[in-house]
This record gives sequence, structure tokens and C-alpha cells, in this order.
Amino acid sequence: MATLSSPLRVCRGILKELRSLQGPSYKNSLAYSYVMEQFRKNKVTGERYCRAQQEAHHDSHTYLCLLSSTRNHLILHNLYHTKGERCPEEVAGLVGLRLPTQPGGKGWEK
Repeated sequence: MATLSSPLRVCRGILKELRSLQGPSYKNSLAYSYVMEQFRKNKVTGERYCRAQQEAHHDSHTYLCLLSSTRNHLILHNLYHTKGERCPEEVAGLVGLRLPTQPGGKGWEK
């Protein structure tokens, strides 16, 4: 299993995602209070090994991954799916291509 980053870094990442979703009033939300409560409840103690604390850390890391992936998905969805019908030249430009042009005057090009 891959190593996880520190719990403080994961907590800050989750709060960053909440701030980007809810704006400056994110500290008044139920999600913020729940995340902070869970991190305070599962903070590191003097125990040698605590399985519940490791599971909570893994769950929080998974939740951070879900939040950031959802944000990235919405950005990509808005970028590529909000303009409706597009002309072939614009679609080819999205993927970095150009449509071929007919050299000479055959009479059918624009």
C-alpha cells in the first residue's frame, strides 16, 4: 500500500476543497464542523499503534481524493460540454488538429 501524507496535510487539503466549493463562509458549514470534529477525535496519541486512527486517516485521504477529482471533473465538463453544437473547425482545434484545405479552385470550397 502506498504511503499516505500527513494527517495535517490531508486536513488542509479537505478544507481547501471546501473553501473552493462554498466560498469564504465555509467555516459556518456543517461539513467544516464535521471534518474538524473527526480530525480532533482521531488525532495522534501516545499509543504505539492505533488501527482506528490509521483507518480514519485513510478514509480522510480517500475523501480528499474524491473532492479534488469532482472539482477537476466539473472544470473539464464546463470546458468541453457547455457550448452546444460546434463547427468542425472548432472541434478539430480542441484536440489540436486542423482540417485539410483543398488547394486550387475546384469550385466547391468556401
